[in-house]
Amino acid sequence: MKPTRVTAFCPGHISGYFKRVAGSTVAATGSIGAGIVISEGVTATVTSSEKTSIRVVCRDVTGRELITGDDSLPVASVMKRLGITASVQTECRLPIGAGFGLSAAALLATLTALNRLLTLHLSPRDIAAYAHETEVTHRTGLGDVAACQGGGRVVRYDPGIDARIERTFDLDGPLYMISFGPIHTPSVLGSMDLMGRVSAAFPDTTPESPEDFFRLSRQFTLDSGLATKEVLEVLTACEKEHVPASMTMLGNGVFALGTDAQAVLESFGKVCECTMARSGAGITGEQV
Repeated sequence: MKPTRVTAFCPGHISGYFKRVAGSTVAATGSIGAGIVISEGVTATVTSSEKTSIRVVCRDVTGRELITGDDSLPVASVMKRLGITASVQTECRLPIGAGFGLSAAALLATLTALNRLLTLHLSPRDIAAYAHETEVTHRTGLGDVAACQGGGRVVRYDPGIDARIERTFDLDGPLYMISFGPIHTPSVLGSMDLMGRVSAAFPDTTPESPEDFFRLSRQFTLDSGLATKEVLEVLTACEKEHVPASMTMLGNGVFALGTDAQAVLESFGKVCECTMARSGAGITGEQV
């Protein structure tokens, strides 16, 4: 029997370093780089409706609503492209626009749920392709969709969803994150000057371990000039305590590895905890 409501979840993704790659098409445009797919992400609930409505909810760890919105241009855009309507609600527990790949997660979770609700017959690759092209068009991300197709510590060697991706599942400990607010991603990705500095800072080697990943990411943060004053202060404190840490790309915040990281980050503000995700988007519930 066809469901009337479907819920899906997609993990987020933190980029440690990246480089924009301009392709001949939107689908071929994206980025290369490395990051971690995280257990926190976006839950999308979609309900049959003849008219499209979109509600965005951000909650704290207790479930209390912090931020709500009545629109998501990327989600509305891809639904219009597919010629479909539905009532959509996305929920997350991490700050939006802070470098956690939530735009990509929202698109993947929503499309995964809509595919089941409306029997669109889209393959996982089709869903990823629509999400990636929407991200690139709206300048909300370049490589998060490709990374969020699965879990792990990720190295992307090519742009787009068909990239050669190396996934390593070697992060057993907790990850801690702190955010000082969003960075306007479209402004950064649309700046030729900033993208030039980012490209010049891109590492010439790939990480062989979690510690190596954080080392390369931290150096990229410093060399690219993207770090804010707050980020630099936290990174200095982490280095003093030998805690692997780097900037959340692209967001005004820091993510760090291991139990010692919590105490260091807590001295600067509210800290979020997560782990490495082991899979990508999937259906979590449905109602007939």
